[in-house]
Amino acid sequence: MTETLNRRKFLRGSAVVGAAALATPAIAANHTTTLKMQAAWGGGIFLENAQSYVDRVHAMAGSSLKIDLLAVDSVVKTSQMQDAVHRGVLDAAHYVPAYWYSKSKAASLFGTGPCFGWSSQEVLGWVNYGGGQELFDELMGTLGLNVVSFFNSPMPAQPLGWFKEEIKNVSQMDGLKYRTVGLAADVLLEMGMSVVQLPGGEIQPAMKSGLIDAAEFNNPTSDRDFGMQDVSKDYHLASFHQSQEFFEVTFNKRKFEALPEELQSILKYASEAENSNFYWHNTKRYADDLQTLQNEQGVNVHRTPDDVMAAQLKAWDVVVDRIAAEDAFFAKVIESQKTYAKSVMGYLNLNQPDYKLAYNHYFG
Repeated sequence: MTETLNRRKFLRGSAVVGAAALATPAIAANHTTTLKMQAAWGGGIFLENAQSYVDRVHAMAGSSLKIDLLAVDSVVKTSQMQDAVHRGVLDAAHYVPAYWYSKSKAASLFGTGPCFGWSSQEVLGWVNYGGGQELFDELMGTLGLNVVSFFNSPMPAQPLGWFKEEIKNVSQMDGLKYRTVGLAADVLLEMGMSVVQLPGGEIQPAMKSGLIDAAEFNNPTSDRDFGMQDVSKDYHLASFHQSQEFFEVTFNKRKFEALPEELQSILKYASEAENSNFYWHNTKRYADDLQTLQNEQGVNVHRTPDDVMAAQLKAWDVVVDRIAAEDAFFAKVIESQKTYAKSVMGYLNLNQPDYKLAYNHYFG
């Protein structure tokens, strides 16, 4: 009888211990880690894109991880965002390397570098499979920055931008006061332009006041949101000044590494997933807004003349050679990019049909 009672007590005790053990993961799952992420965007389609990344993280992480997305200047100025993440004032940021490239010219090679015949899709291929991520991580170590970054959202080539008159040849570019950012500023200075670096929200007022003669930001949707059609009616598409940009999502390294591995993976793979969503979503919006600019708001849309783009490539050569001679790491990144682009674009150029030929067949 005593043995039977002891056995029953043991089984009941085992059941309690087992239930407690099973409950532990559920308790852990109810703990929510919150990350404070500031975006470089005050509104518009880029803030929507940042929110889309956050939504993907939330969908995969459930209640385990929450990202508080803050608009531009909520905590610090855009120029201070990387330092704020490094110091832990912010847990994360959503922006582009061109906004902090003053720390290293090589930063601009991760999105706003020279075009070796590739688009942003192939540059992201280089980041993931050509050694680009490793080189970026090396750069962060050299600069002593306590950050971990992922790249996503392959942007179409940025328009040359908005001008007071149609640009018919490269001679008209000489002396123009023009807004851009990143290494593109060096390139356009080499072409004889006078370059002013301004944040997005200041572009339209600067052109309206005459502080600048011409400007670019990124795409027809953002440009329309800024009201560029109210200060200019000549819009030039196609350019090599920033032909392959994408977003950088950066996290405080200590905060990131303190997360469970599965949450680290979610932050990484949500970035990868956003690549496709961005391209499908944004290209449709850009196309629709370009038609609105043309058909409803009186904008004359032009393709940038070939001699302007040829001059850009020559200016890129001068700028790249000059910086590479002074910066061994910059030269190392350029060599890695050229190796990847020569191989991948060699295949794609041989294999891809002329899509413009097919387009003109049906719609030309």
